Amino acid sequence: QVQLVESGGGLVQAGGSLRLSCAASGRTFRYTMGWFRQAPGKEREPVATVTWSDEIKYYADSVKGRFTISRDNAKKTVYLEMNSLKPEDTAVYYCAASNRGVATQSWEYVDWGQGTQVTVSS
Repeated sequence: QVQLVESGGGLVQAGGSLRLSCAASGRTFRYTMGWFRQAPGKEREPVATVTWSDEIKYYADSVKGRFTISRDNAKKTVYLEMNSLKPEDTAVYYCAASNRGVATQSWEYVDWGQGTQVTVSS
């Protein structure tokens, strides 16, 4: 089990940028890590995921070319760099950890952070 704490959310104008961080605590960080988001009235959806080795990354079509996921295993931290933000990116963003090698769906993740709010104004 791993504890996850997100930070970096906030209010930004459309076209702006934010960088989310997710710090993990626990004995190991050998997890596939993912960022998910949930907007009001909508289901939680995957945004980006990265394997332990940092070799395989997944991005939702809606964020490709704008968002970048990265990880620093020495610091047990995963990041989500978000550029060219749009109002439709407004959501609570969650960090999650999976024991699967490649995991892109929420049901594959067992440990979740509390979430951080991202609001993009038009």
